Amino acid sequence: MPANISYNELQDLNQFLQKSSDVFYFQCTTRTVQESKLFPVNPYIALSYYNCWYRYPEIFRKIEEVMTPEELGDRAREVSMSANAIMLGIIQQFYLGGRQFLIDMGMINPTDGIDDIKYVLDFAQRVNRSYHRQSGYTLNSDMNHRAQLLPERTLQVFEADALGCKPGDKLHNAVVKFLATASQYAFLKNAECRLGIHNSGPYKVGDKEMLIRDFVDLSEGDYPWLDGVASGIEYNNVTLPVIMKDTHFHMVDDWGSFEATPSYDHDNMVAVGLYTSDYLSNGYIPVHMDNASELADYLDHMRDQMQTATSELWKRMAGWTRDQMIDAGLLVYYAVPKDLAHIAGVYDPNDWMMVDERVQRLKPFFNDEYGGAAIAELVGYISLSSQQESPYTMSKYSNASSDMWSKIPYSVLADDNFTSHVPPMGPGSTSLPPKTGKYTTTRGRLTLEEANALARGFTPETLQGANRFYDDQWVKYNAGTPAADALYKATQQNSFQLKDKGSTLTAEDVEKLRRW
Repeated sequence: MPANISYNELQDLNQFLQKSSDVFYFQCTTRTVQESKLFPVNPYIALSYYNCWYRYPEIFRKIEEVMTPEELGDRAREVSMSANAIMLGIIQQFYLGGRQFLIDMGMINPTDGIDDIKYVLDFAQRVNRSYHRQSGYTLNSDMNHRAQLLPERTLQVFEADALGCKPGDKLHNAVVKFLATASQYAFLKNAECRLGIHNSGPYKVGDKEMLIRDFVDLSEGDYPWLDGVASGIEYNNVTLPVIMKDTHFHMVDDWGSFEATPSYDHDNMVAVGLYTSDYLSNGYIPVHMDNASELADYLDHMRDQMQTATSELWKRMAGWTRDQMIDAGLLVYYAVPKDLAHIAGVYDPNDWMMVDERVQRLKPFFNDEYGGAAIAELVGYISLSSQQESPYTMSKYSNASSDMWSKIPYSVLADDNFTSHVPPMGPGSTSLPPKTGKYTTTRGRLTLEEANALARGFTPETLQGANRFYDDQWVKYNAGTPAADALYKATQQNSFQLKDKGSTLTAEDVEKLRRW
């Protein structure tokens, strides 16, 4: 009997699958080299893909029982946290990586798990379309590698409240040193990968451009290895809107990294702000932004906190076994969508911080040599036997006769054999110590039960009722109405310069009001 999917649905599914294949190839071959002298990076990446394949379908269905992907994306767009363009944009990539490995090993067929594949890819598209609603695209790469995510009302506040700086002054020096330390710490705490760093934009600010720089999961929270180590870090997520002169960010890609012309130079930074936010906040909350001196002092203080945490984390990781290092990296990669569960108030560490028993069985294969070769073939050379296409094929970027992800054969609409689902996930296990600390949020340090309960009872003011659907297109024709003013005032409530200014501000108005 044919599979429970229509021809049109399968066409849509295969088109998104192919698009994901092309995008991931571009990213993997042009944007980064993933290496570490400490962590077995390639083995943990490969194993994380298997974990995604076995566990994502069940976990996403659990989340959607409480909140739709569309609302999840809308909520993620209003703040900066782990649910961002890089994390949401690679949901289907990691999942499909597990599928491709298993196909190539002969453990599954391209027609297996068809209902799960349909569900996970549909979930990924829906949450990304909602998250990227402002631009009208699904991924940054669709917008020629540009990440314009935020509505005007938020950007006006960032512009107006930013504090001016220039090379050599106290604030400028503090920002430059903070960015270096935060990047180093974020890299280490994420098992030497850059999933804790995110950039979005650029946004035009007159003849200048603004880049939004985020550092997420900084304090005690989901990762058990930060318990105790990161207790001195006050904020779990921080956002720095950075306004640059004489700089054009010509690429802000799906992995949240950027390229600029001329190259990014701190001397071109003219203004900056600092905010925190998460799934329990009404938008962005300014952090020590009363004046430039106060902000500089706090950035230096937070830098000291991160340096201490980095030192303590090195000591902790130095005592880890290889298995613990693999588990930490595996779980960072696998758990990229974890904040969606936080938003919905259903976060469970047994869902996100455990390695499936089916993945544990594969670990003995993944020494450094095999892990490195497997990842190189899968996402670099595209040389696995299952990735090869007709010799007449020329793939989008490489012109090779191969594609990263295998599409679902249309024969499932006729009489081909198929399966609908992977078996239910088991309890999982990990070699890492269990979590003992609380969860750092904008409402304080909470137990898991407290955080989930608050999330289930919370809707940000900007998303309550009709506000959720009042986008910039609507405001363009309704500025000055009571509803538009109420929406803008909700975003402006913590602003130093724009509090209660409403929805009729022009670019010229904001320029006159800004602090730099």
